[in-house]
Amino acid sequence: MTKVLYITAHPHDDTQSYSMAVGKAFLDTYKEVNADHEIINLDLYNEDIPHIDVDVFSGWGKLRSGQAFDELSAEEKGKVGRLSELCEQFIAADKYIFVTPLWNFSFPPVLKAYIDSIAVAGKTFKYTEQGPVGLLTDKKALHIQARGGIYSEGPAAQMEMGHRYLDIMMQFFGVPSFEGLFVEGHAAMPDKAEEIKENAIARAKDLAHTF
Repeated sequence: MTKVLYITAHPHDDTQSYSMAVGKAFLDTYKEVNADHEIINLDLYNEDIPHIDVDVFSGWGKLRSGQAFDELSAEEKGKVGRLSELCEQFIAADKYIFVTPLWNFSFPPVLKAYIDSIAVAGKTFKYTEQGPVGLLTDKKALHIQARGGIYSEGPAAQMEMGHRYLDIMMQFFGVPSFEGLFVEGHAAMPDKAEEIKENAIARAKDLAHTF
């Protein structure tokens, strides 16, 4: 069975967020088209996403030195164990859908913490004599992102670092297909905001048939 990870990084729901509204439209249509696929919703704002901190480094160091997992402290076990769970869940999925806003030219920090949890040598990539090689070569990914301004063209395109970062990480992991669906300009052109949103929802529904 195809497994799909629907990963959202927004504190608001689809009634308040443009990215979440478009994401919901995509997911609802995707479910209709692919009724036999397993959808796993991962709301990063309501999940335990450990940051890589002193406990994590300490726990990893003990494991590398040959100590058993049971020998770690309670804090080390909790954080290292959870990071491992997140990574294994990501590897087990076949498709990834990231839903984020563009905040300060990037995305909410909880998504960076999540990416850190899945960027694991020997799991999502490996080191070789020719450099790192991605291991997720049979996956595909989509990023649905709302941008209040216009960042798809002109000088502002170089300021957008959220989608570009995810693109780099998907390439690093070896994911061969990574698409972007952008909702942009609604804050810059409030008189056209509803039209922009509806157009993006229509594009999302179309894309759900082929993703």
